[in-house]
Amino acid sequence: MHALITGGAGFVGSHLAETLLADGHRVTVIDNLSTGSFANLAAVSAHPELRMIFGSVTESDLLEPLIREADMIFHLASAVGVQLVMERPVETIETTFHGTDAVMKFASRYRKKVVFTSTSEVYGKSEDVPFSEDGDRLEGPTTLHRWAYACAKALDEFLVLAHHKKSGLPVVVVRLFNTVGPRQSSQYGMVIPRFVEAALLGRPLLVYGDGAQTRCFCHIQDVVRALLLVAQKESCVGKVINVGNDEEVTIESLAGLVIKAAGSRSGIQKVPYDQAFPGGGFEDMQRRVPSLKRIAELTGWKPQIRLEAIVADVVKDRGEYLGLGTGG
Repeated sequence: MHALITGGAGFVGSHLAETLLADGHRVTVIDNLSTGSFANLAAVSAHPELRMIFGSVTESDLLEPLIREADMIFHLASAVGVQLVMERPVETIETTFHGTDAVMKFASRYRKKVVFTSTSEVYGKSEDVPFSEDGDRLEGPTTLHRWAYACAKALDEFLVLAHHKKSGLPVVVVRLFNTVGPRQSSQYGMVIPRFVEAALLGRPLLVYGDGAQTRCFCHIQDVVRALLLVAQKESCVGKVINVGNDEEVTIESLAGLVIKAAGSRSGIQKVPYDQAFPGGGFEDMQRRVPSLKRIAELTGWKPQIRLEAIVADVVKDRGEYLGLGTGG
């Protein structure tokens, strides 16, 4: 198989590319490096079946031949992280939707299967936990641009599924829930690498709000395994599928777990949301937990790596990145 990965130099994309290459497939990566880095592909950069292209999925002249040549498309290119969404609201909306529109236009023209990675953000602040793929979504007002990313990704989902409904184009929509692992940067506000780097450097771990909000974290290895399964299974075509871990933890407890795993003496400092995100426009949700019933029924997949092991893996990775080992 020849796979095209948009955003393939990013955290998830680079791990997916490595796995596809290891499985004997050809891989083309396109990335504009706004949040990704070709350094993420360093381990496979010399692989004869990997092609790396610098460019944006919004560049039609560049994108069209790549889709025409590919057998399957993993569309991962998008804005990442709440911090980036808050800092670059216009870019978030434009890049997210226009990129998906371009990918789907050419995928439809050349009849290529698309696995589209959406986000748990589309559930908004729904209280119907665990979140089911067919459940109602609940988002805040448009005056809070924290919800811009959720709305843009939801519109992407509508577009992807509309192509399937209109012409039978094989598509799968995957909603990712907090994917974590080696090579994930803290730069865009991702909470575990942010906590880990602070702990390793002996700095306070900044917990936004009261810390009672809960999240679930899934290791990148589990996520890549899920992406490949849903790409292969015909039963997944035309479906929206949650991919994540349903092991729930409060953010304050997560901070304590990170401090312990890093062997750190750091403390925990709570920061009000209006200080963490100056200028307003931010609103949080109390819980975000996926229902994994659908993916289990369709593919047999379930997460295998528990939170303690996930944190330990990130501590090791960030320690090496910072040149500090794993102690703080």
